[in-house]
Amino acid sequence: MVIRTFCLSDYVSVSALFQRALSDECYEETKDAFARQLYWDSELVMIAECDGNVVGSIIGTIHNNEGFFYRIAVDEAYRHQGIGKSLIHALKGRFSQRNVVKMTLPMDRHNENLKGLYSSIGFDLTGILRTTDRLKIVSGT
Repeated sequence: MVIRTFCLSDYVSVSALFQRALSDECYEETKDAFARQLYWDSELVMIAECDGNVVGSIIGTIHNNEGFFYRIAVDEAYRHQGIGKSLIHALKGRFSQRNVVKMTLPMDRHNENLKGLYSSIGFDLTGILRTTDRLKIVSGT
């Protein structure tokens, strides 16, 4: 498995991954935020690749010098193999490279099930953001 930064040639594969791995409602809410983040700063979109196939992705964003782990998706056939954790660590490293010291987990109804994953990595879940609405990649403003 390789974790790397998104490339333009990944767009179709990552979009297909999001469509497969996320619920229909979550995919509809995520696709515009994904496009905005690619336009603003594609280096905060990380890819997990196995045997040349995109099997995971995480979308991060920075808002007011605060790093947000917006959305993560791992192909069902590759779950529970550490790919999600590797993506989170890679994005955390990217935030650190940019001197972002505060990192926040925005929780919406689509990623409540990821609390255990983030907790297992050592995130304190008491101060999580309960909505993604204030993020620029979501609101578009």
